[in-house]
Amino acid sequence: MTKENYFKVGTIVNTHGIHGEVKILAITDFADERFKKGAELQVETKDGFVPFKVKSSRLHKNMWLVLFEGVNNINDIEKYKTHDVYVYGDARETLGDDEYYYDEIIDSRVFDLDGNDIGVVSEIMTTGANDVWVVQRPGQKEALIPMIDDVVKNVDVDNKRITIDALEGLLD
Repeated sequence: MTKENYFKVGTIVNTHGIHGEVKILAITDFADERFKKGAELQVETKDGFVPFKVKSSRLHKNMWLVLFEGVNNINDIEKYKTHDVYVYGDARETLGDDEYYYDEIIDSRVFDLDGNDIGVVSEIMTTGANDVWVVQRPGQKEALIPMIDDVVKNVDVDNKRITIDALEGLLD
């Protein structure tokens, strides 16, 4: 299994207590599902991925407190502090129309309605009302593209190609 089959869902930012719980900063819209009892997660190490099964979890101060099966104290888990947590590709939820995983959007080329190449999506900001795609443009400042129907006209995830209506002022 290669890394491209794994998808990051969070980072172990610290331990919690002495019984082996970890604090995970989630970066998934499906945290309830990802960290539920019985869920299978992979922790990335320099030697590859280490599988864990969730024994219990709870949300606490915007962090997930997770206890893995077979982990009985802080000494069993402390070495994984600051490591990223992944799910294997088969474990991803099927999304509805006009919903995308970040990795499907990142590195996509953005074109206007006339076919002019605007740049490449380098990052996604979650602002609350809607996501904003940061587009790197050669020799110009980055463009911020709001993920709204008036702007984003077509997303072709297979070809990593996005077509937008570059409304007046959007690329200034």
